[in-house]
Amino acid sequence: MTPEQQVQILSRNTEDVLPHGGLLERLQLAARDRRPLRVKQGFDPTAPDIHLGHAVGLRKLREFQDLGHQVVLIVGDYTAMVGDPSGRSKTRPRLSLAEVEDHAKTYLEQFFRVLDRNPKPPRLPVEVHRNGEWFSGMPFSEVLQLASQYTVSQLLERDDFSKRFGAEQPIGVHELLYPLMQGYDSVAIQADVELGATEQKFNLLVGRELQKVHGQPSQIVMTLPVLPGLDGVQRMSKSLGNYIGVTESAEEMFGKIMSLPDSAMEIYWRLAAAVDDRELEEIRKDVANGAHPMQMKKRLATRVTATYHGAAAATQASADFEKQFSRREVPDHLDEFGASKASGFLDKPTIVNFAMASGICRSRGEVRRLLEAGAVEVDGERIRDLEVEVDPRRGHILRIGRKMKKYVPGGAGARVT
Repeated sequence: MTPEQQVQILSRNTEDVLPHGGLLERLQLAARDRRPLRVKQGFDPTAPDIHLGHAVGLRKLREFQDLGHQVVLIVGDYTAMVGDPSGRSKTRPRLSLAEVEDHAKTYLEQFFRVLDRNPKPPRLPVEVHRNGEWFSGMPFSEVLQLASQYTVSQLLERDDFSKRFGAEQPIGVHELLYPLMQGYDSVAIQADVELGATEQKFNLLVGRELQKVHGQPSQIVMTLPVLPGLDGVQRMSKSLGNYIGVTESAEEMFGKIMSLPDSAMEIYWRLAAAVDDRELEEIRKDVANGAHPMQMKKRLATRVTATYHGAAAATQASADFEKQFSRREVPDHLDEFGASKASGFLDKPTIVNFAMASGICRSRGEVRRLLEAGAVEVDGERIRDLEVEVDPRRGHILRIGRKMKKYVPGGAGARVT
């Protein structure tokens, strides 16, 4: 495939590709020298799992991999201990190295739900590095040298820092080092291209400057759109609780996508389902010709769920959703739960203790709020009274919001039928 054709593919669903014309030039040089581009993206394991928002970058990396380029993943074990200040109005809590390492193990497995772990030519195996490889042994003299390669005034040009500085909010010195650390990652692995979300643009440009200082060609910067969360407005985030995890069950993933507002459909088709321009135009035509939004949403949910769980699981999730929410039937496959002594349900079989025994709710306060909102049903009957008792001697179907479980008398654990 020619460099021009590759640019057309790789530039889809991006915000910026900088400098303008730079990607084509770099691809032409790579073709002349018969070498792949080194394409980098870093992920700080600040939480145990990745979600569909993270997968936007992974999908773009997969496009580079499919074209025969070298994908380089940076697991930011050292940058995670600082915490990326991008988009932050205050200092992040610092994580320990042990916490970061626990999270990193799950990241490494989840990356390959999108990337090819065992590729065949022309694809290349993914190169994975922890940035502790170069930071853990860096003497303080080299830290000082790195810090001298960028000025405080340059760092304060960053919107997050300038706002906090103007508002007289604290900025830790370690936070000022974060863009330099991310930039130095590009130096360490000699990146040709770095990907990141739109708020990462400053950090990616710092990488260009540091590579120039170290005598390397400055990387191409590619920024990607931000996938909104379940509200369709705020960015998808674990901390906001509005995320769809790539390791969630097929049923949970399908149900969450079905809960999205209609306004978020197009961006999810582009970024989560990764349809091409031709298919996206067909979807727009279907909508314009009166296709029901619910049916379009089911198509989207099936497409995304199949990506992470396979076609059979997506079809089953769709059928279960249809039964559970459209026909108000009980799905064929339900998690089962019993009641341990600790739940209190056997001694005092109230609806609150019953809900706690199911494991769906984390606290009694959460159960009470859901009861008041009319989101709790037992055997198809909506419950609002906190003092209602549930017979522990016979089986029941509990529905809380979009989640549904089957109570089995005498069972202490949970399983799937």
